[in-house]
Amino acid sequence: MNNFNFCRPTDFYFGKGQENEVGNICKKYNAHHVLLHFGGKSALKSGLIDKVEQILIESGLECTRLGGVLPNPRADLVYEGIKLCKNKGIDLILAVGGGSVIDSAKAIAMGVPYEGDFWDFFMGGKIPQQTLPVGCILTIAAAGSEGSNSCVIEKEVNGIIKKKGCNLQSNVCTFSILNPELTQTVPPFQTACGACDIMCHVMERYFTNTKDVELTDELAEGVLRTMVKMLPRVMNNPKDYEARAAIMWASTLAHNNLLGVDREQDWASHRIEHELSALYDCAHGAGLAVVMPAWMDYVYKHDIMRFAKFANRVFGCAMDFSEPENTAKNGIKALRNLWKEAKLPLNFEELGAKKKDIPILLNNIGDENHTEGHFVVLSKHDIEAILNIAAEYQS
Repeated sequence: MNNFNFCRPTDFYFGKGQENEVGNICKKYNAHHVLLHFGGKSALKSGLIDKVEQILIESGLECTRLGGVLPNPRADLVYEGIKLCKNKGIDLILAVGGGSVIDSAKAIAMGVPYEGDFWDFFMGGKIPQQTLPVGCILTIAAAGSEGSNSCVIEKEVNGIIKKKGCNLQSNVCTFSILNPELTQTVPPFQTACGACDIMCHVMERYFTNTKDVELTDELAEGVLRTMVKMLPRVMNNPKDYEARAAIMWASTLAHNNLLGVDREQDWASHRIEHELSALYDCAHGAGLAVVMPAWMDYVYKHDIMRFAKFANRVFGCAMDFSEPENTAKNGIKALRNLWKEAKLPLNFEELGAKKKDIPILLNNIGDENHTEGHFVVLSKHDIEAILNIAAEYQS
């Protein structure tokens, strides 16, 4: 096990009706004026935004709305939110939505007390000395932003869409309200994309070169087994509260780093996928469903026994002790089958990507000396090979 520091000081309010306490919760953190941040039409159509605003007002809080967050959240709205918060003296940001809304709120929170460009924090080297508190009411289980230190934003730079992450302790939500009932109206495709993202957050940590990490391996395997069991249930019955609840809590556990504290982590698949969603504006989870199995096909021989253990413990594949490579391959196949049953894309064509654009993706990801990942350090040549596997795979 590696040395680690683990701190996630988020207040979690989990279960039915917890959003009804949002006014009291905001006041607990000395809020006076709340920015109610959300996405598009579905948040308004459901009545949730009106309900939350009414609760805040009845609790004696001022409330200003800022909607319009898109999947793969954009810097333009972050700048608008920063200006709005400064002009109105807003002292708490409440994100109502999924990971994109929460990430946008986190970026605004970084930018309000800062005199420079919030993008400085995403380019590296700058660390915010102060941020506004951020709370959330989660409406889709996927990104894990409700419990993570992660924030991902897109910005156009010199004509190229850059999708950058910023991982800082100051990004952790002050509080997160998790009512699984609010996820029951999420469309099947978005539910499946979210489940894929959750599983990938675990697998980016699970596939490691660090030895003697059996405890967190078992925790990770438990979360993955839960997803393998609950994803088909919720796809068959979107109103299955217990399945929704398990997936929602798995989302938080998958990305608050509890499952990765003691080890070197990988993250190559996520960073490769970021280029796909930046170029095509596809759903992040859909892109991961294409990229991560292709990454597995390319790297599994680096540690066949770890992949065989994954296959055996997560999917119940029989261990072939004489030829463990067979077990490893069966695990990758089982993962693809799970995602195929959930109607996720498994290759470029199904995603809406184009093989002829691979040079663009490679150019956008970095210069010729650029590398990604840690389980296997990938050169630009390796990344090209993975993208070709993703493009050519026949589902």
